[in-house]
Amino acid sequence: MSPTVHALMSPIDFVFTCAAYIIGSLSFAVIVSKVMGIQDPRSYGSKNPGATNVLRSGNKAAAALTLLGDAIKGLVAVLLARWLGPQYGVDAAGVAWVALAVVIGHMWPMFFNFKGGKGVATAIGVMFGLNLLLGLTVVVTWLLVAFIWRYSSLAAMLSLGLSPLFATFLMPRGTPEMGITLVIGLLVFYRHRDNLLKLLTRQEKKIGEKARAPADPHQ
Repeated sequence: MSPTVHALMSPIDFVFTCAAYIIGSLSFAVIVSKVMGIQDPRSYGSKNPGATNVLRSGNKAAAALTLLGDAIKGLVAVLLARWLGPQYGVDAAGVAWVALAVVIGHMWPMFFNFKGGKGVATAIGVMFGLNLLLGLTVVVTWLLVAFIWRYSSLAAMLSLGLSPLFATFLMPRGTPEMGITLVIGLLVFYRHRDNLLKLLTRQEKKIGEKARAPADPHQ
């Protein structure tokens, strides 16, 4: 069997991939904000439904739950494919498709008019599902960059952009899972293209910097 990702997926790969996309479409930024009674993150700041923007609301607990939920869905999707998939014929290529699908689901969710987040937490969860050391390396890189420069977007682009390089040392070369880290890294860069411009023009907000939210009409 070729070690590269198959051009065409099998029917069972398709089922697992669709399930992963649905899991990815659960936007915890929106769900947590609604449950906790705070404003929809799509209405203030960067309008991005992600943990960093939820943090700008001033609610650290909501931001933490968003981060955790988005990461766990990436991890769960990949682990389900790895643990349950083989008995149904899902191979390494199928796992790679699942890893990609859950990230795409977060970025373009079917439940929220295909307008989602930038996929950082979900992508990190995926990295942990693919390889524990890979996930840890990505997280450590993110933390180091964020601590030094305090820009979440820069930390995301560098940590996930470097994930294919990390994977070459931590995963068997030529495997579909290793190859998919490159695709995910490129997608994260694509979703941060506006942030990259803001970084270059020094307009990017730093971690923890609050954004002015619109007044709540019910207050």
